[in-house]
Amino acid sequence: MSPLSNTSTRVGPDTWQGALQLIAAFALFWAVAAGLLYFAAPGLETFGRLLLFHEFGGTAIVVCALLLRRARWFPRASAATRWVLTGAIAIPTGYVVGHVLAFLALGEPIRFVSHGQDRMVPLVFTLLVAGFGLYFFATREQLASEAAVRSEAQRLAAESQLRMLRAQLEPHMLFNTLSNLRSLLSDDPKQAEVMIDRLIVYLRSALAASRTESTTLSREFTQLGAYLDIMSVRMGPRLSYRLELPAALEQTAIPPMLLQPLLENAIRHGIEPKVGSGSIEVVARRTASAIEISVSDSGIGLPPDAEPNTSPDSSGTSASTSYGLLHVRERLAVIYGGRASLTLKRRAPSGVCAVVSIPA
Repeated sequence: MSPLSNTSTRVGPDTWQGALQLIAAFALFWAVAAGLLYFAAPGLETFGRLLLFHEFGGTAIVVCALLLRRARWFPRASAATRWVLTGAIAIPTGYVVGHVLAFLALGEPIRFVSHGQDRMVPLVFTLLVAGFGLYFFATREQLASEAAVRSEAQRLAAESQLRMLRAQLEPHMLFNTLSNLRSLLSDDPKQAEVMIDRLIVYLRSALAASRTESTTLSREFTQLGAYLDIMSVRMGPRLSYRLELPAALEQTAIPPMLLQPLLENAIRHGIEPKVGSGSIEVVARRTASAIEISVSDSGIGLPPDAEPNTSPDSSGTSASTSYGLLHVRERLAVIYGGRASLTLKRRAPSGVCAVVSIPA
């Protein structure tokens, strides 16, 4: 789940298996090229010979290009310059090596230009096809690099939004907590002491989360527990809560403070407006293909006409009910792509269940 650390992207395969898959794909490509030449220049060679020379020559060109792109001594120039150098070296080298191997396989004398008036056709055709292949990879690398830059920009934007959200959440919470502490110090010193202890735990966790791009579910639940302790002291018997984190999931990595906006939303829009007491449950569990963390409340629930998983409209109102939920969705999209989600569900008889699903 760790985000991109830089914007450099390598198109070539990272394993021998990937390299073999690439060579196999190009074997099909060169077979098609041999077929095109056979029909474009009838009588030039038999299809079998054209196929043999194209496969040997094409595979040699691809292998040479892969080795050049991986070589540490290869110039660290611009992408265009590197691809031009790759073509200038790999195409003639691969053509020569491939033809030598093909003639050795046929047991014929080695020659690189055939006799007759069409002697330049195979050479020119090979140069054009190989050049097209390199151009395809150069374009693919450029698009992948641009996609990486966009992804990094989205990640930075998401982290910037996270910092802004922290700046909004923490002062709001601190001011309210300190205001409660002031009254508790004279009315109930024991409760004030409990609130101070939980505030220390919460602030320590929040500070650690602000300095990293990843945390564990164990640390996240510790921070949530400290936050809910503080809120339960503030709200008294109006708020009860339960946290459930299986031991097997404690070291699961997630983005820091991912669940905090869900608790804020549950209390502010669910429990606080409700007459009487309410409860919150935070439960993590593993499914067949993902890890789900649900934040459920018994608050007033969603408006009857609200769609649970719509995006906010221009007025800022929707079933998502807060910027915090939209922010969680955006962070999940940036970090996990389409592999993670946040969904809202109505609870019976009242309340909302927000479910975060991340890859296992």
